[in-house]
Amino acid sequence: MERVSKISRSVKAVDGQQNSRGSDARRERWREHRQARRVELVETAVRAIGKHGPDVGMDDIAAEAGVTKPVLYRHFSDKADLYLAVGHWGTRELMRRIEPAISEDGSPLQRIRRIVDTYLGLIEQFPNLYRFVVRRTFADRPVTDDPVTTEKAVIANSLSRLLGEYLRTLGLDSGGVEPWSHGLVGMVQSSGDWWLDRQSMSRENLTDYLTSIIWYALDGVLRSGGISIDPNEPMPIGGDLRLVRTEEDDVEDAADEA
Repeated sequence: MERVSKISRSVKAVDGQQNSRGSDARRERWREHRQARRVELVETAVRAIGKHGPDVGMDDIAAEAGVTKPVLYRHFSDKADLYLAVGHWGTRELMRRIEPAISEDGSPLQRIRRIVDTYLGLIEQFPNLYRFVVRRTFADRPVTDDPVTTEKAVIANSLSRLLGEYLRTLGLDSGGVEPWSHGLVGMVQSSGDWWLDRQSMSRENLTDYLTSIIWYALDGVLRSGGISIDPNEPMPIGGDLRLVRTEEDDVEDAADEA
């Protein structure tokens, strides 16, 4: 009897382990399904914003997805949650496009022009999405996480690294590149805001103007150090220049995967 009892306990233990593993697997599949569905709904929201403009409503997004609003709220706690998810989508899309512009070789003018044109190209392609994120009117509660601030920080930090490499290669002090880079990013963003509203010049012309302004600023710093370079000549620099992610980026990715 004792042997039978031990066997019975062993069988129950094995069954319990199998049930636990099965339950864990089901939970993981359900988590992956919800994550995939949330991604789909964010992409649907981006399409709805493109169609209906920055003042899009939850009804418009639900209709675009072919679901009801209660279904949307199963995947997003409120409108602010959806707003942040859409903002993070836009930030990741910009990062995906701008990283090659920052990391590829070329002359100073080529590098500057690539970065500026990539940014303007994105807001030109998604003007309603840009206004949706910048205006923040969709969110139904205050949000502490600002996708626009995160986006600017990513670009500015990466530009700081690029400019720092240039200056150190030339033997100049790179201590001021961080505030300088944030100022340049703010200038390009403000110019992009103006351009989206006015459309009084082509994207190519605006890119040329901004590239010239940025280069002349850099040229002034170089000349103050007694250095003059040809902006059209390739200038190899050391290091692997990639986007410098912020801590907020890592938090965003973790939240989207939850």
